Amino acid sequence: MLIRLLRTYLQPYARWLVALVVLQLLGTIASLYLPALNADVIDYGVVRGDTAYILRTGGWMLLMTVGQIACSMAAAYFGARISMSFGRDLRGALFRRVMGFSGREVARFGAPSLITRNTNDVQQVQMLVAVSGTMMIGAPVTGIGAIIMAVREDPGLSWLMGICVPVLAIVVGSVAWRMVPQFRLMQTFTDRVNRILREQIGGIRVVRAFVREPDETRRFATANADLTDTALQAGRLMALLLPAIVLILNASSAAVLWVGALRISAGQTQIGDLTAFLVYLAQILLAVMMATFMLMMVPRAAVSADRIGEVLATESSVALPREPVRAVAAHAQAELRRVTFRYPGAADPVLRDISLRVGAGETLAVIGSTGAGKTTLLSLIPRLLDPTEGAVLVDGVDVRRLDPELLWTRIGLVPQRPYLFSGTVASNLRFGDPGATDESLWQALEVAQARDFVEELAGGLEARVSQGGTNLSGGQRQRLAIARALLRRPEIYLFDDSFSALDLGTEARLRTALRPVTRESAVIIVTQRVASIRNADQIAVLDGGALVGLGRHHELLDTCPTYAEIVASQLTAEEAA
Repeated sequence: MLIRLLRTYLQPYARWLVALVVLQLLGTIASLYLPALNADVIDYGVVRGDTAYILRTGGWMLLMTVGQIACSMAAAYFGARISMSFGRDLRGALFRRVMGFSGREVARFGAPSLITRNTNDVQQVQMLVAVSGTMMIGAPVTGIGAIIMAVREDPGLSWLMGICVPVLAIVVGSVAWRMVPQFRLMQTFTDRVNRILREQIGGIRVVRAFVREPDETRRFATANADLTDTALQAGRLMALLLPAIVLILNASSAAVLWVGALRISAGQTQIGDLTAFLVYLAQILLAVMMATFMLMMVPRAAVSADRIGEVLATESSVALPREPVRAVAAHAQAELRRVTFRYPGAADPVLRDISLRVGAGETLAVIGSTGAGKTTLLSLIPRLLDPTEGAVLVDGVDVRRLDPELLWTRIGLVPQRPYLFSGTVASNLRFGDPGATDESLWQALEVAQARDFVEELAGGLEARVSQGGTNLSGGQRQRLAIARALLRRPEIYLFDDSFSALDLGTEARLRTALRPVTRESAVIIVTQRVASIRNADQIAVLDGGALVGLGRHHELLDTCPTYAEIVASQLTAEEAA
């Protein structure tokens, strides 16, 4: 998967990669040639006292050094551009894939894991690309070139390389092999820490209300300790590498000096050749060390690439139509035909054989006990989920055949938990209509019974809204979410228990203000309040995922025991009548 990701997302930067390779080759060749020139300076300049030769050869060395520096700087520039562009493209691809997921896929991976994959995992692969631009190309060229040049300088010392290089490779390989499972565990534990932290931040009120701070602290400490212990274990393995490399390098240098001194005294080699051989040996071991760093990064990047590839390879269960319908003749109609929905792995379906229809100017209310499947039913209409059996139709066309943009422009959804984005009141409302004027915003706020409190906010429409709308009350968030849907002027309104945080007086005023606005639209209301739906054109009663009643308020009181029980639990006999 790592190779596949690199091949796919580096392909647009092939020219930059070619330039990077050429620059690295030129810089490496220059660094390999410098020790040979230095040996010549010693043997033919210093030993013989030839100052002109020293100056002439030293000038060439200076020129090659400047060229090497220029090539290294240019290569670093191209490497940074490639790695940053690669990371940007890969994060964008992940984001687009996740945004196309239905609730089923999001639940499968979990939000904390998806966040980690789009941040930490992408960063690991991106770091590999950045380091590869300097090490992956330079290390093999330096290693092979240094071996050739060392043998050229003194073949009699070459057998020492046959000992130190394999020893170093064995040490590095054994450590890297043990690090792979540790890196995999680190990513898993990182997911768990993120998940626990998100749960505790999101549920901080519940934690405090039930005095669970010590337990949650221990739960986080356990997950944090697991991550720390795994990271420390991987760190200890990494810490072994540098001392081992330094030990082998110093031992090899000492052996070369010892054997080289004997050869010099025997007249078999020259001082300059021995000096160059030492430099080449250091370059060989440096190349092995560079390969070591690569080996340390590749396993972790490979683990991250597998996790990224898992997301990219997952297709949404809500598949796009091959030949989408982009125009419809009907207007403001929503229908469910014998719909059954079952979550993957669930023993029983959430919805069973549901058939409902609502048209323009009509209001359909859905009521039932908690867990009856009301929110799931509503999620089928904008195609957040696809039914397991049956069909969902909007304006007479199966939603699975409709162009998603056409479908979503016809629907205004107010979810059960209204979410506001960080920004301003105006920026949140304009999610419904980006081109809406300030006058339109105030009109929508007035219908949603939100104008008064927005006018009281510092800045009015430009008042700041924190992420999730946490600086507003639940009722204020609900009214802003309703105003956002009203700005869209959709054909079908979906209210998922959207009045639960409002007092009865505010709700009554809101429903009265909504009637003229939604007169030509189809309205579906999910609620648990009987008082909110008594005047609905149809009331659908769900119980255990089945439709047990359908009709008007007075009809259901006589024909549906489940509805009568709900009414009795909320209203007095006089109110119910």
